Amino acid sequence: MPFVFGIPPIRILFIGSQIYFLWRAAEWGKKHISSSTKRLLLGSAALAVYFLFFALNTWWAPQGPDPIHMTLREALVSAPFLWWIFSSTVAFFVVILLAFGRLILTPFRRAWLGRAESTPAAPSTAATPSRRVFLERTATAAVAAPFVAGAYGLLYGRLNLQTTHQAIYLPNLPRAFHGFQIVQLSDIHIGPYMDEDEIRKYVRIANELKADLAALTGDFITFDPSPQRAVVSALSGLRAPYGVFGCLGNHDAWADAEDSLTGLFGEAGVRMLRQQRVALTASGDHINLAGIDFANSRRMSAGYGHMSSARLEGLEKLLEPGTANILLSHNPETFDRAAQLGVDLSLAGHTHGGQLALEFISPEWAPSRIVTPYVAGWFQQPGGQLYVNRGIGTIGAPMRVGAPPEITVLELRRA
Repeated sequence: MPFVFGIPPIRILFIGSQIYFLWRAAEWGKKHISSSTKRLLLGSAALAVYFLFFALNTWWAPQGPDPIHMTLREALVSAPFLWWIFSSTVAFFVVILLAFGRLILTPFRRAWLGRAESTPAAPSTAATPSRRVFLERTATAAVAAPFVAGAYGLLYGRLNLQTTHQAIYLPNLPRAFHGFQIVQLSDIHIGPYMDEDEIRKYVRIANELKADLAALTGDFITFDPSPQRAVVSALSGLRAPYGVFGCLGNHDAWADAEDSLTGLFGEAGVRMLRQQRVALTASGDHINLAGIDFANSRRMSAGYGHMSSARLEGLEKLLEPGTANILLSHNPETFDRAAQLGVDLSLAGHTHGGQLALEFISPEWAPSRIVTPYVAGWFQQPGGQLYVNRGIGTIGAPMRVGAPPEITVLELRRA
């Protein structure tokens, strides 16, 4: 069961959704299947399949390291299960919203109908059969939408890569770095839904963009440290004239793989900047590139020994006045403090752009806004700028809705 269902409100919502949809299935059977024997047989078969899927994904789930390639079990057992539990939970939330809206509006509707009936000349506003059918169908469509969106996100949305080009104007940028390009990848989360071959494909796309520098902003694995050699191998093909640099994310820390990943990346020619900086030089000018491990925020911690995102203890020692300072920080929550300290540009990931967002309705509709206001894209405030990459991998649900995977090309320009 994905870790997000360990959160008590979500767990309660999930349990309620299963009870609700089992009840709806039973009601549908009573309405459309006249024979009680057939209802009993079909209902028993459906329940057997339902509980079998739960058993295969919980009690009888294979133990040991997570697979790093798509398997038949992942495709035919795990993926449909994950689609169901996330889609049904969201759909039940829609049911609750509709019921709450009906509860709020009913007294007003009754008052309006009573007023209309007391006026002889007024046309009748009572609900007609056609209007009632329309409302029922609208409610059904609203409840079905999460299932359709979930299927889209699983089969297409998580693979619908977008390459974003973003111009960044920096007042402290030396003249020699005008037009300097950085390609950013983030949140790889190697696993069955983001395997080595898929990562290598994104590496080829990144190389074809011919940026001057490549930046990796953390979360190479999820919870299991065993795929770290595979993810390093897949990313080792990245090439850029000024090199490939990176920082580590909270999942790398939770998997207790920060040191081992740093060593493996170092052997592959990729330098992880861990409370470190490096000068990038061109035609006698230079800019300062720094990187830090995941910085703990009020809502999320990577453990003891990590900076506080609100204070960024010691970051000022990594900065250099008089030139452009660029910070690789997986957690976008560091932006406020980084801008205060003089970081001209922060590059982050972490949010997956919300992963299951509703950006087509409003950019505000993303679960990640519970964690940070910096969900995806470019942000600016006095003292600095931030770009949050949506990443290419997924966690929990192997779906993306309204938050497609992203490779970013940032072009630095003199302000």
